[in-house]
Amino acid sequence: MNRAFRLLSGVCILLLGLQLSGCIVIENEFSGLPPGPWRAVLELEPNMVTPNPKGEPLPEKVNFEFEEVTNGELPFNMEVVYDNPDSFHIVIINGEERITVDDITIGLDRATAKDTLIIRFPVYDSYIKAIYEEDILEGEWIVENRGEPYSIPFLAKHGQDHRFTTLRKDPVMDISGRWSVTFGVEEGAESYPAIGEFQQDGNHLTGTFLTETGDYRYLQGSVQADKVYLSTFDGSHAFMFEAKIRPDSSMLGSFRSGEHFRTLWEARRAPDAELRHPDELTKLKEGYETINFSFPNPEGETISLSDPQYQGKPVIVQLMGTWCPNCRDESVFLRDYLEQHPDQKLEVIALAFERYKEQDKAMDAIRTYKQQLGLEYEILLAGSSDKAAAAEALPMLNRVYSYPTMVMLGADGKVQRIHTGFAGPATQQYAEFKKDFNTFIEKLLRQAPEN
Repeated sequence: MNRAFRLLSGVCILLLGLQLSGCIVIENEFSGLPPGPWRAVLELEPNMVTPNPKGEPLPEKVNFEFEEVTNGELPFNMEVVYDNPDSFHIVIINGEERITVDDITIGLDRATAKDTLIIRFPVYDSYIKAIYEEDILEGEWIVENRGEPYSIPFLAKHGQDHRFTTLRKDPVMDISGRWSVTFGVEEGAESYPAIGEFQQDGNHLTGTFLTETGDYRYLQGSVQADKVYLSTFDGSHAFMFEAKIRPDSSMLGSFRSGEHFRTLWEARRAPDAELRHPDELTKLKEGYETINFSFPNPEGETISLSDPQYQGKPVIVQLMGTWCPNCRDESVFLRDYLEQHPDQKLEVIALAFERYKEQDKAMDAIRTYKQQLGLEYEILLAGSSDKAAAAEALPMLNRVYSYPTMVMLGADGKVQRIHTGFAGPATQQYAEFKKDFNTFIEKLLRQAPEN
């Protein structure tokens, strides 16, 4: 937390843009939350393995239960850390990932007359609002940028550091390694391939799923007998995976994204599993050699790729959204690369496709995103997050397959490469991507004319 809790009685904290019921009034001096570990859960609707989208039962695939856990709970871990006696921050834990959150307000909610905590994730336009009583937080996680009310009940208890369960059932096998995965295996669903990368140590499990549009970031969970559990929460996405290890050593499971999406998946061990190359998915239409555009930035200026700043130099055009965690990973990567190579004549410009329909809210989201991540390059509002609308904004492309996508242009203005998706730091491919990116950019720079 960036401020002490000692505020004058009756001061109202106005939370602009957060449609909260009631105002938080600081009437007392708070010492904050108890330090140390907290176990949090998002309470999804029960029955994790469900019928297909058409509502037709799938008895051959839903005839198993996950008795080791409470149905409908997506767990994650937090730690409260005090910077000094009057100020604390929260660390959200997903495997190796540590997300520091310091935009926190604590006080008395007039609507409930109870001590209330608000934890904001400003990059993603979401927040947790919870009543604090003794060692329990109870409230909801609210996402603002979906265009319609979206919230999931939230509960956290102090002093608990397990994720899914405290049980220690002997696993039937070690699932460490690489797996070929298909999501959407139920009838009527749209299927897509993925690669599962898992690291198991006894009951403890970490890993991720890599798809052709990006990865599911840092997952953490447990293996209990023949059951597999994984989850992550980062302020934007809440993912939960459950699976059963079958007698033939394959896996069948369910995947939940918040309370709005669910599907079934199957996996088989495949050390050599591969996806289509990221450079093979998005292409220029026949007859085009480059792209061009003109879109506004948050300062009200119209910026074009044809502006003098972007002429005679290699340029990376990043198609992204402020709501997208994979885009955030890519933005941080590009920021760090530019900071580490300050003398390179390389330009980056981002086109944001936002969930907000209102231009002022979308611009605010872009402005906050740039500030929070410390980005120096332009981010322009290019349109709606709908991929069909994005394709209309860039008609030179065959399609916009994924956020993020990088369009790489040489100094001559011609497109040299289009990289779809982003294999982030949670994946084994990340180190390979960085090496390949460095080599390719150096090649583009060598081909650029001397000024």
